[in-house]
Amino acid sequence: LHLSAVKLAELHSDLKIQEKDELSWKKLKAEGLDEDGEKEAKLRRNLNVIMTKYGMNGKKDSQLVDTNYIKDGTESDTLDDPRLEKLWSKAKTSGKFSDEELDKLWREFKHHKEKIREYNILLETVSRTEDIHKNVINPSEENLVKEEILHNKHRELKDKLRSINQGFERLRKVSHQGYDTTSEFEEPRVIDLWDMAKSANFTEKELESFREELKHFEAKIEKHHHYQKQLEISHQKLKHVEATGDKDHLNRNKEKYAMLEEKTKELGYKVKKHLQDLSSRISQGLQHNEL
Repeated sequence: LHLSAVKLAELHSDLKIQEKDELSWKKLKAEGLDEDGEKEAKLRRNLNVIMTKYGMNGKKDSQLVDTNYIKDGTESDTLDDPRLEKLWSKAKTSGKFSDEELDKLWREFKHHKEKIREYNILLETVSRTEDIHKNVINPSEENLVKEEILHNKHRELKDKLRSINQGFERLRKVSHQGYDTTSEFEEPRVIDLWDMAKSANFTEKELESFREELKHFEAKIEKHHHYQKQLEISHQKLKHVEATGDKDHLNRNKEKYAMLEEKTKELGYKVKKHLQDLSSRISQGLQHNEL
């Protein structure tokens, strides 16, 4: 796949979560608790997202160009959206951002691109399901269940689209005005969660509790970013030492690399699992708003 050390660690974390979710689903299925197949369909969508994200779906254009922002500040990868490309170009040439802020902003743009990608995969899945449903001649109880599944998918689409629109407005504002030094959160995923939480059906006390949890979550993400950077540096050193042929030096670097790789995988898994849990809670709050 020609993935960097950081991307391989991220892939490991994503697959570990997918494996855990599939094991949980198999247990539910054995107990007869996924009769409508919705949880199985969601697992397939999640796997499709992972395969698309890391270029494992057989499509040549789907894999991200693997030039890491850690190494060169800004990637040569495209954003696949003229509006985003225009905003990014404006931000780069505005003089309002330090190199560190440009790195942070690039992460926000890439995060937004991933949200659009996931939305499009879900939209394609819903469209296929609707086509199959329309071709059913005789309505039945099973079809009524499928209608409920479609309803849930449309609600998921609506949530994702709301998040995309909010995210674009934030990128537009930041690209034109620069970063607000009084901003409460900096990490794109945390900003998304906080914006969504404020729209959900939470009491003031629940919202305040969620705010505190997001602060802890952001600290966890920052720690993960730190280890990602160290892993990338260690990977570059390891390649350099391999070229020199110094076995003692090579063994020491291999040990350090292995330690950093394992820690990065472990933190990546914890971050993504925590993100799943937080997103699920917000989704429930948003659904309650619609009832």
